Amino acid sequence: MHRLRRLTTRQDALIAAASLAGGLAVLAAHGYTTWSKDWDPSFWVRLFPLFGLCSAMLLRRTAPITGLLLAAPFNFADVAFGPSLATAMIYGDALYAASLYGRRRTAEWLLGVTVGGSLAVAAGAGIALRGVAVGVVAGSVAGVVWVAPVLTAMAVREHRSRAEAERQRAEQVARLAEMDRRAAVTAERARMARELHDVIANHLSAVALHSSAVLKVPDLDRDGVNRAMEVIRENSVQGLAEMRRMIGLLREGDGADPAARPRLAELGRLVEHTGRPDLSARLEVTGEPPELPAAVELAAYRIVQESLTNALKHGGPGRADVRVAYAGKNVVIDVLSPLGRDGSRLPGTGSGLVGMRERAVMLAGRFAAGPDGGRWRVHAELPVELVNGAA
Repeated sequence: MHRLRRLTTRQDALIAAASLAGGLAVLAAHGYTTWSKDWDPSFWVRLFPLFGLCSAMLLRRTAPITGLLLAAPFNFADVAFGPSLATAMIYGDALYAASLYGRRRTAEWLLGVTVGGSLAVAAGAGIALRGVAVGVVAGSVAGVVWVAPVLTAMAVREHRSRAEAERQRAEQVARLAEMDRRAAVTAERARMARELHDVIANHLSAVALHSSAVLKVPDLDRDGVNRAMEVIRENSVQGLAEMRRMIGLLREGDGADPAARPRLAELGRLVEHTGRPDLSARLEVTGEPPELPAAVELAAYRIVQESLTNALKHGGPGRADVRVAYAGKNVVIDVLSPLGRDGSRLPGTGSGLVGMRERAVMLAGRFAAGPDGGRWRVHAELPVELVNGAA
């Protein structure tokens, strides 16, 4: 059974059996011609080419060229006995299978051979029987039996090739769409990570630092305690407000509560409530502020916020200077803070600098951070007008 499966397919075996049954019925109904009254092979003799052609049909898919080569002698034998309608149709199917399941060049070669054969039949019949009309009819019959199956197979093959190309193109489009979706999800996660880091780190760092100062300094006067508690309360309220804004953003989309987004006009309040007992902050704004895109204003605010958070966590005693300059087509931000000498006051992950750089790059701006003359400098230049592709 396994060997039989390798020799043929179940579908081809059924086609061969049906062809044999149909051929027997055609022969029984005398569906064939004779060349002369003296040359009329019997029914049993005509079974020989019929059985041979049906046997070759078992190779339609597994070995179509071999099947065609096996069918050709039986077809010529049937023509010699007197053409039969059944064997002509079976041989046409062999030509069809060889053109469809064989190589593309095989189909092209068979087309040339069958066209040439049909013309030869037309010419031979016309010369032998001395009649142009007879030659035309004979050539037409040969064309229907030989050329038409090859042309049909080539058309089917072309249709299948186009369908396969469309299927592959659809799969490629689906893969690209999935890649775009994953990229969008990744970008959105990165954006939300930056927002969460900037909001939580700034306010909670201030709360942690000032609460630590109250706990570690036992003789802190009442005014110092009050100032620390005011900073703690202010950062707690601000942190809750921004967390509510972000939750609304997640629920409603980018259009949720735009008025609650941080603006550069609020930098004074941010700087005023940033500081430690040994570290103060000052804001300096130069130039006339233009109407900024929301993305630029949010990025600028977050860069200043994160820079001040880093100064609180890692900076030494002294003063942090925040400079915002509206210079032509850019918003220039400089935050200079004292370098820490005793290590970080609070642990950090380094994601703050990464987030600030990402914000600047996404807006086609520039960013740099590092020591500068005994101080830590954060420098950013953001374009006033967004370029194509900036978000």
